[in-house]
Amino acid sequence: MRGQQELYELLDKLGIRFDYREHPPVATIEEATKHWKGIHAGRCKNIFLRNHKGNRHYLVILEHLRDLNMRDLEQRLRQGKLSFASPERLKKYLGVEPGSVSPLGLINDTDHHVHLFLDKKLLNFDRLSFHPNVNTASITISRDDLIRFIDFFGNSYEFLDLYDDLE
Repeated sequence: MRGQQELYELLDKLGIRFDYREHPPVATIEEATKHWKGIHAGRCKNIFLRNHKGNRHYLVILEHLRDLNMRDLEQRLRQGKLSFASPERLKKYLGVEPGSVSPLGLINDTDHHVHLFLDKKLLNFDRLSFHPNVNTASITISRDDLIRFIDFFGNSYEFLDLYDDLE
C-alpha cells in the first residue's frame, strides 16, 4: 500500500497544488466541522459501498450536508442493492481505514476497480476538501485537479444528481 509520502510526491509530480491542515482524528462530518474554520472549499462526504454480490465497489462523493438515503441512492445509481463495504474491503481497494475515505485512496487501487459517483453539486465549487487518506489532516485541491487525479489512475467515474434540489 502506498502511504502519505507517496501521495504527496504524486500530487507534486502531477503539479497539483494543495493546502494541508492537520487536526485531531475525526471520523464523522460532525467532528470535522470543528476544524474547518478558514478552509474555503466544498466539503465532501465520502462513502464506500459494495454491490450485493460484493464484486463491484463504489466511492460516492457528495456535498457534506446531505444525508444518505440508501434506498434513494440505489434507485439513482441503478447498481442494485448496495451496502457499506467492510473495513477489510476499504483497506484492500483504497488502502485506508474507516473514517479516512477519500478519492485520494485511488493511489492504492492499482486495478482501477472502484467506480466513482460524484455529486453534480460539487461542480459548483472551485476547490474541494478531503482527508489525505488519514483522518488527522485535510487537504484542499481544485475541483479540476481532483478530476485530473482520478483520470491519472484511470478509474471510471460519473457526475450525477445524487439528491433532489432542496433549494
